[in-house]
Amino acid sequence: MRLRATPNVVWLDDSDPLVSSARKNSSGVFSVDIIPGCFRISHLCTNIMLSTKQNVLLETHLPGIRLFSRGKVRDVYELGDKLLIVATDRLSAFDVVMREGIPDKGRVLTQLSCFWFKRIEGEIPHHFITARVADYPPELRVFADKLQGRSMLVEKAQPFPIECVVRGYLAGSGWKEYRASGSVCGIKLPPGLKEAARLENPIFTPATKAQTGHDENITWEEMVARVGKEAAEKLRELSLGLYGKSREFAARRGIIIADTKFEWGLKNGQPILIDEVLTPDSSRFWPQRDYATGKAQPSFDKQFVRDYLESLPWNKQPPPPPLPAEVVEKTSEKYREAYRLLTGDSLGEVSRQ
Repeated sequence: MRLRATPNVVWLDDSDPLVSSARKNSSGVFSVDIIPGCFRISHLCTNIMLSTKQNVLLETHLPGIRLFSRGKVRDVYELGDKLLIVATDRLSAFDVVMREGIPDKGRVLTQLSCFWFKRIEGEIPHHFITARVADYPPELRVFADKLQGRSMLVEKAQPFPIECVVRGYLAGSGWKEYRASGSVCGIKLPPGLKEAARLENPIFTPATKAQTGHDENITWEEMVARVGKEAAEKLRELSLGLYGKSREFAARRGIIIADTKFEWGLKNGQPILIDEVLTPDSSRFWPQRDYATGKAQPSFDKQFVRDYLESLPWNKQPPPPPLPAEVVEKTSEKYREAYRLLTGDSLGEVSRQ
C-alpha cells in the first residue's frame, strides 16, 4: 500500500485493492488517530479497523451501542445488565500496544474461553451466556460480520479487585522472586528448585488488577484486607480447584498450563468466573514434548514478539517498532496451535458456526 501523509491525514493510492474495496467518503481521506503506543489509520465511514495485509481487527466501533471499556485487547460494550466482550487482534508487549494485529488472535481468545466455560458448566458459576450472534439482542446482530467468532454476551457482575493467580510451575516473576528469597508471594518453597520446576501442590498468589502497566503481586494478608477473609478463602478455593482440573485435562492434550490468572465477580451475592479463562493471554502454556527443567520454556503465546523486541535497541516505551511479517505469522500460528491442541477442533470451522 502506498501512503502520502500530512498532519493527521493519510492519503491512500486508489489503485490499492484495499482502498478500492473499502467504502470511501467523497474526499478519499482516511483519518489518523493517535493512541498510546500505537498509530492507527481509521476510515471515516467504517466501524472496523483494517490491516493492509490481512483481515485483522484492531478496534471496534458499534454505533448506538454504549462502549463500557476499551482495554489492551478487548472492547467491552454495555447492554443493561449484560456486557458484550469483543476480543480484537491487538497485542501488547511490555505494556505497549503494537501497531500490527495478530491474525486470529481475538478468535482464539474468545473460542478458547467458550470452550472452557462449556466444560465447567454446572460445576462453577460463570458469566458466559452465548457466543452465537444469532442469539444476541437485535441491535447487535447488525454487526454480525464484525462480532462472529470473536465476541461473547455475558452477565454483568461486580469484579473483585484481585487477579487470582495460580502457579503450578516455577516461572516468570515467581521464578525471579524464588531465586531472591526462596518464596513466592510470601509462600515458602523447598530449596534447590530449578527454573520451570513443577510444583506438586499448586500455589495461589494473588495480584492487584492494574488498568495500565503490570499487575503487582500481593500477599495473602493483603488480599484478605482488600476483599475480606470469607471472600478471599472462597476465591482461593475456586481458583485452585479450577486450575487443578484444567491442568490435568490440558496435560492429556500435550499442553502444560504452567500458571494462569482467573478473574471473579460478585453476582447475587455469589462469586462467578468472569472475563476470559485459560487462554494464551491469561495463562502460560508450554508444549509438553519440549519440557525440561533448568531453563525457560517455549510457549504458545507472544513469545516470538517478545524475543524479537528484546533483540532491538528499543526502550520499551511508545511508539513501538514495527513487527516483521514473519514474527506476526509465527505468533498467529502459536495461538492457533494452542487452540487446536486443547479443543481438537479447527478454529475456522468453529468460528463459522
